[in-house]
Amino acid sequence: MYFHPNEKLALFIDGSNLFATAKSLSFDIDYKRLRSFFAEKGILLRANYYTALLEDQEYSPLRPLVDWLDYNGYTLITKPTKEFTDSKGEKKIKGNMDMELAIDMMGMADHVDHMVLFSGDGDFRRLVEAVQRKGVRVTVISSTKTAPPMIADELRRQADNFIELSGMHDEFGRPSNGKHNHDGHHSHEPTAGQKSE
Repeated sequence: MYFHPNEKLALFIDGSNLFATAKSLSFDIDYKRLRSFFAEKGILLRANYYTALLEDQEYSPLRPLVDWLDYNGYTLITKPTKEFTDSKGEKKIKGNMDMELAIDMMGMADHVDHMVLFSGDGDFRRLVEAVQRKGVRVTVISSTKTAPPMIADELRRQADNFIELSGMHDEFGRPSNGKHNHDGHHSHEPTAGQKSE
């Protein structure tokens, strides 16, 4: 593929963007297999997962996944969502993690050889360009197979490599029959405190 066994890798996962992409592809991500896949490709220094969480809800559907990731080799970067009323008087929820992800990518640029960005957000084009100027290769994982495509054309062009998420089912997708379970997937995450071997 696009990886060298001796290069230092870091993963930066835009949680909401990846979730939306995977959902529109009906792609159930197995996060245990995803981390293992990249750990075998090089020297995996960090796997960061960025997401905003609803603060006042007793139970968030994202909580089991976030807890599982936290116990199983991922670094979780979260912040509470903000609720506001728009000009039409409708309640909206805002929880953008772009700034946190950008700061961390810039901060790690002197310590890694290759960054893998799980996002199709065109706002990251300048960020990718900035870390490339520091000598870091950047692979972007998203999709052109969704309607509309989740990957912004300018981000795809800027990246050193683009990997189509829908083509990675054998590497870190979950079987669709539901009979075989791996930890760390979207639909049935282990509870907090449960750790994989």
